[in-house]
Order: sequence, then C-alpha cells, then structure tokens
Amino acid sequence: MPLSMPRSPSLTAPRLVELGLRWVSASQKRWSTMALQWSVLHLMALAVLVLFPFLLDGGEPTTTATATTNLCTTTHDLHNPLAERFPNNATGVLNATLAIIPIPLETARRLIPSQWSILEHAYRALLPDFPEGMYPVMLQAAHDHDVQLRAYGITLDDFSRVGFEFPFIDLTGDGYSSFRWAPAQLITAGHDIALEGSRAYGTIVSPASYDPPCDAYRRLPSGATYFRGTTQGLASPPSSTPATKAAGMPSPAEFIELEMHTLATGAAALHLTTPYPLEFFKNITNQPTFANASTCDNMIRLFNTTMSTGKYAPVAVRGRVRARAFPFVGHPSSQENMGSYGLKGGQQAVLTAVGRQDDDVHEWTDVYGVQIATPFIENNYLDCRTMRGYTGTGGPADSIVV
Repeated sequence: MPLSMPRSPSLTAPRLVELGLRWVSASQKRWSTMALQWSVLHLMALAVLVLFPFLLDGGEPTTTATATTNLCTTTHDLHNPLAERFPNNATGVLNATLAIIPIPLETARRLIPSQWSILEHAYRALLPDFPEGMYPVMLQAAHDHDVQLRAYGITLDDFSRVGFEFPFIDLTGDGYSSFRWAPAQLITAGHDIALEGSRAYGTIVSPASYDPPCDAYRRLPSGATYFRGTTQGLASPPSSTPATKAAGMPSPAEFIELEMHTLATGAAALHLTTPYPLEFFKNITNQPTFANASTCDNMIRLFNTTMSTGKYAPVAVRGRVRARAFPFVGHPSSQENMGSYGLKGGQQAVLTAVGRQDDDVHEWTDVYGVQIATPFIENNYLDCRTMRGYTGTGGPADSIVV
C-alpha cells in the first residue's frame, strides 16, 4: 500500500471497474470535468508528494515527486495505459506474481488481530473445493511501474514490494464486506515516498534490495522465474527477538523469495492447471486494504485491458516460497509451531501446498498462483468505515449486502 497519488473523489471504485477500458468521448469529458473537485485531504496529499524530498533533505523542492535513488533505468514492464485517460487520478502498472499459500485456519486466526473476523463463507463462495479448516494467504511480489499523476506532471520512480496479505477480513463487523489485511511490506530501499507512504497506513515497512531490481521477476536457466526481496542487514523492529534486542545486536535480515514454473497461459488455462480461477485473484486484489485500520487503500486493478490479453495473458505458475518475514516471524504467534502440513483438496487434488519451518525460515512448496500485469487507479487514505458494503471486487464473494 504505497503512497501513489491523491485521488479524485468523483471516480468511485464500482464505476471504474464497470468502465474498464471501454472509453467513449462523452464519458471522458464527464470524468475530466468531475475530476476537478478536490478535497482538502487530496490537496494535502499532493503537497506531500511534491515537497517530500524537500522535507527529508532540507534542500530545494523538486518539480516532480521522485525517489532519492533511481535504480531502474530499464524494465520489461509495459507503459501505463491509464495516465492519459485519467490525468487527474493516480494511475500506474502493477506487474506481480500472486501466489496462494493455504495455511490452517486456526493459524490464520492466531496471526490476524482478534478484533477482526474471517469471512470463511466469502472465500468458499469462490473456491467451493478449498480444503476444510484452511485459509488462503496471498503472497504478492510486485513491481510498481510508471506511477503518475499526469495532470500535475508528477511521476514516481519504479519500486518493488513484497509481503503476505490476508484477504476476506470482516473489518467493519457487518459479516459481508471483505477487506484485505496487509500488515507488512518489504519495499525498495531509498524510495522514500513509497516507504513513508506505506508506513502512513500503519504498515511494518522494511527497506529492501531486490533481485531483479527493476522487474517483477527474472528468468533462470531452468526456465523458472525468480524474485527475492531482502532487507539491508536489519529486520523491522517487530522481527527482532528478545535475545537480539537485549544484546543490542541486529536480527537476521528478512527476506521473501519465490521460484515459479510456468504451467499454462490464459485465464481459462489458469483454472484448469491450478485450483484458483482468475476471478479469485481479481476479487482479492480489489478488496480494500489496511494495516492498522486507521485508513484504507482502494487500489482498483483492471483485469480486462490489453495488458492481460494475447501475449500478455495471465500465466499460471507453480513453485516454492521461502521467507523470514512478518507475520510468520516477529509476530507473537510466530514462536508457536506452525506445523508441517500437506493438503489434498477433495476434487482438486492439485492443491498440495506443503509448509515447514526451520530456524525462522518458512518454506512452502507446490504453491500455485498467477503472474499478471494490471493497470490501476488508486484512492489513498480513505476512512475504512465508508467502504462498508464495497462492491468493487466482483464475483460471487463480492461485498454485497445480503
């Protein structure tokens, strides 16, 4: 949940999802006119973006919101297709590997703060064959590209981020509105806007280096894809053990690593080769996101553009994940035995993720997911209570009043 750009309050999430890229000249004119209605909050966010380097360094403000370092001069990511259509809104491209890690529901219950319930019926509406007593954690390993607010000449340097995210959370207590808890992220070191913007949500943020530094993954000689984020020597404070704190010593570096093999290409093939249809990922990634629930992030990701069709169609993948990261390390429950477990999901015998823990390093094998790039429009720092009944996720497990 990095700070990208302020939003226009008139562009609501359900309307944007409905529009997709079916633009017409009349609607363009209407949105352009309505987008001029800014609130004080949005203007303040814009001022922070423009003045952020000045506030940090005590120097002269720059004319664009750029990071203190620019590691990415080349990338394979595609151009942002929404900037020209929505010049007054925060837009960008998110190229990501989205992997689902089934964990015991009782483990998820220990990790997720107790004041928030888990909407098990919501994810079972999308995955009726998901194993009983299990919960789907999503690991998102992503590269943010071409993030900008075109009308103001603001463009952010690219950055990478990775973290474990917990969907289908009943944040508002209404029993149907699905939110996604994203408590911690590893974000590209030196990208102060992304780092501080994520911390503003209450996220545990760790500056990290990435392999590869400027793409969502790189290709190994075996044909598999590889992605790794590693903190620069020091873990986030919550990940420090009492022993290392008492000794005044740094705790081991956090890291999250993925190695994935291609199974098939295309939305239809995704459900044939993995337990998870594209609609499941669409639903999770469009759930409002929060860390400490002070505010919520509304990132609207479009799955119906040319960026996810043809040769850019989603790719079904399977592989392994290794990590030493919050909340599986550094959480009050992380010292408990998370267990070694295998899953056989009824009719879907391919659901066989296996997890084990060794010296604070967790590893899951036979993890299924998708690699896909999606353009997005982002609405930052919303009052979470206003998103009760949110209907922008799509599918049968949408947050619809029943």
